[in-house]
Amino acid sequence: MLKWYEVKEQAAGHKRLMLLWYIYKIAGKKPVQFIVFFVTLFAFTGAWQIRKCSQKFQKIASGNGSLIRAFKHFLSYSYSLIDTMEIFTDNFGIKNIYFADENDKQTLYKDFFAKKGVCFLCSHLGNINAMRTFFKSGTEIDWIKVNMFLEVNQCKIFKNFLSKIAPDNPINVYPVENIDLTTSIDIKERLNNGEIIFIAGDRTSAHNSDTVFTAEFLEHKANFPEGAFRFALMMDVPVYFIACTKEKTGKYAIRLKKFVSDAKRREKLAELQNEYIKFLEDLTKNYPLQFYHFYDFFCDKICL
Repeated sequence: MLKWYEVKEQAAGHKRLMLLWYIYKIAGKKPVQFIVFFVTLFAFTGAWQIRKCSQKFQKIASGNGSLIRAFKHFLSYSYSLIDTMEIFTDNFGIKNIYFADENDKQTLYKDFFAKKGVCFLCSHLGNINAMRTFFKSGTEIDWIKVNMFLEVNQCKIFKNFLSKIAPDNPINVYPVENIDLTTSIDIKERLNNGEIIFIAGDRTSAHNSDTVFTAEFLEHKANFPEGAFRFALMMDVPVYFIACTKEKTGKYAIRLKKFVSDAKRREKLAELQNEYIKFLEDLTKNYPLQFYHFYDFFCDKICL
């Protein structure tokens, strides 16, 4: 089975990405999307393993495992990278993102202004980078410092490209590969000062494949990283599930759910895991083309 950390970047190269960036600066987004369509088509043709994984996933999530559907999945991801480029260079205006539920926004802002610290359990559904727009200079919460756990060894080319075009990154990044006691203490201190942390709950560790739990997801078995959920509870701060989905209008909707439980620690961990999976599953059913996993996500054997 193809693991996520075995997936290689397709049709990417620093020079090609920089060329697209210059075209974007001169001509705007539409020409870049036009070029990316054909680049994606080229990558799709050669990436047979990833293509098969996409077809399998789309068959389960949407009932359509055709090649055309898989290509739309690829293209959705490619276009999300263009959005990410805009977001990192502050060309993505605040008008392009909104909270799907005003009550959820008020609940979150109450925790923000109480300076309790917040832990967000995010995923690879949609584009969580869109949240960056809310924490840049000029917004009502621009004082909040953001921390994020990332796999530094994945998508190196694109990450290096972003650091080139947007060297001033206000987000403090922690490599998932190097989490230790010192990291936990540092993060806890930051949260106590009202900062926030994002950590993905939908990809298992490339370095410790044993720390996983298996759950039902879309009526199939899938593995999830147990460490992310234990870490969230250990920080003892408000925990939110979050995703930013792209709507038909072209804008991003912030979808939130606050985790609330009075259970004891062991039962609370199970509740946290189950509620997160339900949150992610519901969104995946509605936005299957925005679930950006291009590997064998499920544990059980699936035939097209």
